[in-house]
Amino acid sequence: MLKRLHISNFALINEMEVSFPGNLTVITGETGAGKSIFLEALSLALGKRADLSALNLKTKKCIIEAEFSATNLDLNGFFLEHDLDFEPNLILRREINADGKSRSFLNDSPVSLSVLKLLSEKLIDIHSQHQTLLLNQSNFQLELMDTFAESLKIFKEYKIEFSSFTKSKIELQSLQEQEKLAKKELDYFQFLYSELEETEIKAGILSGLEEESSKLENSEIIKSNLLAASNAISGNEINILIDLGKTKQSLQSLSKYSKNYSLLTDRIHSLYIELKELSADIEDAANEVVFDSDKLSQVNIKMDKLNRLLKKHQVNTEEDLLKIKSDIENKLNQFNSIENTIISKQKLIQISQNNCLKLSEELTKLRTKAIHGIEQTIKKTLAELSMENAIFKIVLSQKSDLGINGLDELKFLFTANKGAELNELHKVASGGELSRLMLSLKALLASKKQLPTIIFDEIDTGVSGDVADKIGEILLSMGNNMQVIAITHLPQMASKGDHHLFVYKKDNEDKTVSYIKQLNKAERINEIAKMLSKSNPTVSAIKNATELLSSN
Repeated sequence: MLKRLHISNFALINEMEVSFPGNLTVITGETGAGKSIFLEALSLALGKRADLSALNLKTKKCIIEAEFSATNLDLNGFFLEHDLDFEPNLILRREINADGKSRSFLNDSPVSLSVLKLLSEKLIDIHSQHQTLLLNQSNFQLELMDTFAESLKIFKEYKIEFSSFTKSKIELQSLQEQEKLAKKELDYFQFLYSELEETEIKAGILSGLEEESSKLENSEIIKSNLLAASNAISGNEINILIDLGKTKQSLQSLSKYSKNYSLLTDRIHSLYIELKELSADIEDAANEVVFDSDKLSQVNIKMDKLNRLLKKHQVNTEEDLLKIKSDIENKLNQFNSIENTIISKQKLIQISQNNCLKLSEELTKLRTKAIHGIEQTIKKTLAELSMENAIFKIVLSQKSDLGINGLDELKFLFTANKGAELNELHKVASGGELSRLMLSLKALLASKKQLPTIIFDEIDTGVSGDVADKIGEILLSMGNNMQVIAITHLPQMASKGDHHLFVYKKDNEDKTVSYIKQLNKAERINEIAKMLSKSNPTVSAIKNATELLSSN
């Protein structure tokens, strides 16, 4: 419940602190005194967007603080979800700087405006003078229906499932568009991949082919030079090995004179063996050199193909070609993956749709079952509000396609007069009738919904004194289950409150300032008497005011 509201530097208010100790608090004051400013300030603390024009003094910060008791509310899940520490005493604060920047706090911890707004929806309901427009909105109608039908939990499950269903359908559409685009490119990429796959590509292969081609083209020169080298070492009558053999014999004859000469002989011997092996290797190499025109043609074809691919893909190395091949392969795999993903997504959508249909059928059953009870309760409340001939009817019809509310389509029909045709609310109800109907619906919601505080802003607009008295009785009854705050201009309602706040304004030296104060019993009698007489209280007005307060 709302315990306290502090307002600093807002509109006509310099500084205001007000408490709400009662179950039914009434707020009165002359037109223009600042009752609407009080609501605007509270709305800012609850997460409404700030407006720099709301500042009283443009050079000073505006601070609005609303304190709530949440002892009996199940808010632990909300605080865990938003990584906040739960405390049974909640202080929601807004600060608006002179430059227009706004900050939000919850128990002195900075929070986003959206978090503040979500929390406030669990703490308080503000029924403004223009909220009767909600009567024609499906969200409000369904909230009423599902609250009374006790189907809010199923409706929440449905909305989660429907959100998943809708998201999956959007994802499927995107995948199908990707598939359509991929199909146009598939043949082209498949051709490129096949071309690269058929070509042997590895690092250094092109330089190897160039070397092999050069060897084949110059095979005669290579063979001739290799044979000449082999002959020079060991093939002719006069060759290097014969001369080296003679040198070795000469040195060997000297080895008996010194160890150094033996070492020299050994070295010559090693050279002799190495040259002999080298000659054999050169000869083998020469024998391997064969001019093969077919092989040369094959090598040149491979080289040409590689060079053409490098030029086609505008790259310089075999590594670049291998990367392009890998990229193309990934695209082809993605296409296959898209096909598989589409199949999986279609199966998921079917499962989600079936779940939605099952939940929507449960919703329809519960909602249909609740209609009669809602209609009868509203009829009874309207009769208490001097609308004995009023008929309120709920029409629940089925749509062909699933929507955010299931398969149900809801209409509220109404007539205030006997024998008159039922029609949509905005076509048949006056402002006063809509106010009474809205109160009846809010009272119904209050009896079922766990909402600690509700504020009515002139719910008695357009009604007579007798009806106002009955509205007050309903608010008094609602106050047994929740905290009710009512802004009113009628004395019959003002007398019902167990706590009376009076809003007034005074002209100071340079400006008009709004104030609010709690009235004691004598002040209440005087204020209600003024409301009864519309001028300075008469003796009879004071007597009537006293009687009104005594009867409550």
